[in-house]
Amino acid sequence: MGTALPADYRDLVGAFGAGLFDGHVWLLEPDSPDASHDLVADNDGRMEDFEDFWEMGEDKPEQLEEEGSRLVAWGSTYSGEVLYWLVRPGASPDAWTVMVNESRGPRWEHHDLTCTAFLAGVLTGRVRSGILASRLPAPEHSFRPVGAEA
Repeated sequence: MGTALPADYRDLVGAFGAGLFDGHVWLLEPDSPDASHDLVADNDGRMEDFEDFWEMGEDKPEQLEEEGSRLVAWGSTYSGEVLYWLVRPGASPDAWTVMVNESRGPRWEHHDLTCTAFLAGVLTGRVRSGILASRLPAPEHSFRPVGAEA
């Protein structure tokens, strides 16, 4: 990836690995045993694709207007929304915040939170999103590692 990853994220994947939280939010992991949940593979070429969309006229999120800003996906949902870090030039990985992109659409949200604060917030209902599907918070919390039986 060419950069260190946030400490809170490293702790999270160290404790859980790639998998599904509350039946809805997938956490990506570097070197996941399942390529579809691999952080590095999932991000390969993603920013170039966005740049192409923005060149064709899709609205670029204002948070990405700063030269050198980029997105790194760290999670997704069953509904197709994608969770990103907003990586700004010169910012420490521990200062990266969260961007949410709607499934197959141009809408974006910015949350001034770390990925773990955002994840904990949406899983408990303390953080609301106008983009994420309304399946959260779930009545019971669960985690299913990648490769575990459904």
